[in-house]
Amino acid sequence: MNVQPAISFDNTETAFAYKDNAALKKARFLFSSMGIGPLVKLGTRITPWAIRAGLPVKGIIRNTIFKQFVGGESLNETAAVASKLGEYGVQVILDYGVEGGDYGEEGLDHARDEFTRVIDYAATQPNIPFMSVKVTGIARSGLLEKLDKSVDPSTLRQAQDRLSSGQARLSLMKRFDKAMEALTDEERAEWQRVYNRMQHICREAAEKNIGVLIDAEESWIQDPVDVLTIKMMEQFNRTKAVVYNTLQLYRHDRLAFLKDSYEAARLRNFILGAKLVRGAYMEKERRRAEDMNYPSPIQPDKAASDRDYNLAIEFCVENIEQIAFIIASHNEYSNLYTTQLLRNKNLSLHHPHVHFSQLYGMSDNITFNLAGAGCAVSKYLPFGPIKDVIPYLMRRAQENSSVSGQTGRELALIRKEMTRRGLQ
Repeated sequence: MNVQPAISFDNTETAFAYKDNAALKKARFLFSSMGIGPLVKLGTRITPWAIRAGLPVKGIIRNTIFKQFVGGESLNETAAVASKLGEYGVQVILDYGVEGGDYGEEGLDHARDEFTRVIDYAATQPNIPFMSVKVTGIARSGLLEKLDKSVDPSTLRQAQDRLSSGQARLSLMKRFDKAMEALTDEERAEWQRVYNRMQHICREAAEKNIGVLIDAEESWIQDPVDVLTIKMMEQFNRTKAVVYNTLQLYRHDRLAFLKDSYEAARLRNFILGAKLVRGAYMEKERRRAEDMNYPSPIQPDKAASDRDYNLAIEFCVENIEQIAFIIASHNEYSNLYTTQLLRNKNLSLHHPHVHFSQLYGMSDNITFNLAGAGCAVSKYLPFGPIKDVIPYLMRRAQENSSVSGQTGRELALIRKEMTRRGLQ
């Protein structure tokens, strides 16, 4: 009987093998700083202002938080980081880290071209199987919000209650098409350009054998993103998963959405691509729901989010031939649980429909130990000019200071490895 060794996320020798002593000490300093709440709060307010004002702070940022969480300012700089990760069996999800904005049609076309350039570059590298796209990078937010409002969520919920099959999501798509009638001729032409941009990106990815991970957005613009993503999957996921949707399981409706998306894939004969995350907009979502007096889309507590996340994993493993999924999580239990489910079904940890991922600069104990166990695992690696990735960096600082136990866990592991190496 072939008994596979248990995976341990406490193995710091494996987790930090890619960091030399100086890099480990820098990481300790950075996470120690992010554990000081008032300092993080002050820094996240001052830093964006200092960059806009042209103050000489880029050098400090580059050598601290930027180096920890970002691959580089250019693809060439990022190549060195990707290559280093590859030496340890870790792959890369490449992200052009410029935040979406309403820059006009010329700016949206430029973003399309940048995403395409990333795909072309990834295709030349041995360990970059995926890249990520934000629809708000190629579409005007106001248009997405108008389309989302045109799809009545109460009608969607009633449809989901009535139907156990994928007709619920198909119904969403039909009603979305009907919502197009509420747009002006100019807006319909604008949406067609959005569709064409996404189609261009996905076609290039399919031809170059690179996966496209479409990021989740806020709930008030997510429905058109879902429709666009499903349409891309139907076109490009016929024989393999090229396009993946991102499901935020801290939303109480996303487990049902996963199941409905699966039924839609089964009925329309495509492979469902699903990146499972817990979520990124919780406080903003709750605040907006309260301000505008509508039910919050967010789970009542963390336990509910964890429950739905793990149920989503179970559903994906049970339907692994029709679903290609990415466990994009820093939760140790969810990652281990996935490996246990795979082993229980005598499935390979390196199954072509299973991938694991964590953000670059965080949870190395998960990433590198999964890689050591033979799992397909990647780091989500953003790149871009410092001034453009500041919003991303500020979220990482806030996340590490606010997520319960995250900074403490990172620090404990770093200190454990420093002790093992005999460092002070």
